[in-house]
Amino acid sequence: MRFEVPQFIEVEDKIIGPLTWKQFVYLAGGVGIIVVLFLSVPFLIFILFALPLGALSFALAFHRVNNRPFSVFLESAVMFFTRSRLYLWRRETAQTIVVKKEKSEQTTSDSELHSVRTQSIHTLSRKLEHSLPE
Repeated sequence: MRFEVPQFIEVEDKIIGPLTWKQFVYLAGGVGIIVVLFLSVPFLIFILFALPLGALSFALAFHRVNNRPFSVFLESAVMFFTRSRLYLWRRETAQTIVVKKEKSEQTTSDSELHSVRTQSIHTLSRKLEHSLPE
């Protein structure tokens, strides 16, 4: 049996004329609030609130940012400005200059070699801990 696979699943259906359901709700909500403002406040205050509200409802209905709906962009912007931020500061470690002195004795004891190896392993592990991203 053959089944047809839907091809354009990201395209919303046009429900009300040339508008999708979301576009209709955004525009109807904006127009409704603007009508209530027109009937309840003086004309100057109406103009001050109606123009930004109309632009917002139009942007929510039709404008796309980076090929995504404006509502997603607006939600991300609100979350960015309202959430607390965590600032991390990575302190630079002071680099030590090692001066190698020549020893008159070429022989070193096993305990000295063990302490030098242990110290260099600890130093290496500290450097690795500071260089890893968190």
